[in-house]
Amino acid sequence: MLQQLLGESNYTVVFTGAGMSTESGLPDFRSSKGLWKEKDPSRIASINSLNQNVHEFIEFYRERVLGVKEYKPHQGHYILAKWEKQGIIKSIITQNVDGFHQQAGSKQVAELHGTLQKLHCQSCGKSYSSDEYVNRDYYCECEGILRPSIVLFGEALPEDAFQFALQESEKADLFIVLGSSLTVTPANQFPLIAKENGAKLVIVNRDKTDFDPYADEVINHKSIGEVLKELNNSF
Repeated sequence: MLQQLLGESNYTVVFTGAGMSTESGLPDFRSSKGLWKEKDPSRIASINSLNQNVHEFIEFYRERVLGVKEYKPHQGHYILAKWEKQGIIKSIITQNVDGFHQQAGSKQVAELHGTLQKLHCQSCGKSYSSDEYVNRDYYCECEGILRPSIVLFGEALPEDAFQFALQESEKADLFIVLGSSLTVTPANQFPLIAKENGAKLVIVNRDKTDFDPYADEVINHKSIGEVLKELNNSF
């Protein structure tokens, strides 16, 4: 069914979650082996931690930056990038912060939760490469603290990414969710917005989601990579 929907669609938008990244080897957050089983996110990954527990905050995120650099996009990321060039999909909305979509060549990407590929100064806003953390350089030339350019607990989503995601969701006639539990708000509202605006909704995820009843098709029994490779071979 997804193959037919994709072939008939004039405006396909893809929404990716942690499952897209775990197929590259990156750990997720909420599974039994996820990062949040060992760390309390409200204490570490928050604006309060940045302000009050700087050393612990920096060490945690340095490990995350190093972790992302150990892995790379998988074939599914490259298939999506190819489809964008071919006009098969129009854009990607992602909850992931690894930057793998852009590394694979995707251009129209809304990073709802920011990226670990960049840092910026908490004081003056100047941008830096995440290599600064690798080299243990944690301070800006203005002496402000360098922090990852991600959304921390207690912060709003980046306005540009949010507005782009909203517009794309409203335009979509096919909205494909890849590897998201759809439990994090407000990001999980975009599939519903697409559906309310007339889009077909397809959810590809290993586990069931609360949004499955609204979907036109749900695929639980295949990995994202398998689904994308099969579709790619059909074009």
